[in-house]
Amino acid sequence: MWVEPDVRDEIIEYVQHISSKTRMSKRNLIRLIGIGPGRFYDWKNRTGIPNNHNSLTPRKHWILPEERKAIVEYCRDKILEGYRRLTYMMIDEDIVCVSPASIYRILKEEGLLNRWAIPEKTNKGNGFLQPNFIHRDWHTDIAYVNLLGTFFFLITVLDGFSRMVLHHELRAHMEEYDVEITIQRALEKYPDASPIIISDNGSQYISKDFKSFIRERGLKHIRTSIRYPQSNGKLERFHRTIKEEKIRKSSMLGIEDARRQISDYITYYNEKRLHSSIYYLTPKEVFEGNMERRLAERQEKLDNARENRLKIAESRLSA
Repeated sequence: MWVEPDVRDEIIEYVQHISSKTRMSKRNLIRLIGIGPGRFYDWKNRTGIPNNHNSLTPRKHWILPEERKAIVEYCRDKILEGYRRLTYMMIDEDIVCVSPASIYRILKEEGLLNRWAIPEKTNKGNGFLQPNFIHRDWHTDIAYVNLLGTFFFLITVLDGFSRMVLHHELRAHMEEYDVEITIQRALEKYPDASPIIISDNGSQYISKDFKSFIRERGLKHIRTSIRYPQSNGKLERFHRTIKEEKIRKSSMLGIEDARRQISDYITYYNEKRLHSSIYYLTPKEVFEGNMERRLAERQEKLDNARENRLKIAESRLSA
């Protein structure tokens, strides 16, 4: 069975991704796809390596020289975004439409990838039942923000399905009242929502006042296991991201300036930044129900690019 290298590499990526996100073994996934284990591991060993051809027959996956140049020029100053995010950024901006495997191969050949910076996939958090619609799970947590030598507290509410930050507060205290007011304002923004509130075991979340607050609003509260906090990892990851990408890189003149800059970043995070856990879409696109349409648009761009690439390659070989 002959398979185009890009398709072959995408099958490898798909199996590894699904296996890392579920409890299904690679062997079972391979069997369901309909390929043998020997062929799968042969393909895995050849990831990024083109097939040997007997003639110069143009293939849809061939990358044109001008496409390669555009990829390198676009990615050179943005390499810290990661090759997968860059792939979909280029598709959305109509720079070039190729697969993540091709982007990885080109950047590696150009010496632009640092293999130590590529995070390893883990099974962390696989046991948590993921939501399949918005407003089922609201995650809440508190992050410390050091501002001019004084600690303030970023309290956030995040939708578990879309990863959209629904509301946040930068406050001088982190008492039960501060957490309650943050959740209350999120509820006021989305009055039809009746989410499960997910938090860690911080003193604010286990207090009698907070339990009364949850009960009075008819909500359900789930606290993460002390030994298994990963079920709140989506929000913990957001707090790490905002610290790495904004807070630690910015000079903030005071509490109001900090609130403005953090609010601006969260708008960017919700509406512009492509999120790796939701198919490299933005949280707002998923929250507003546009995921299927946006994925279809990207696939159409990829299909059109492959057809156009084939026509150009054929015309150049026949010239």
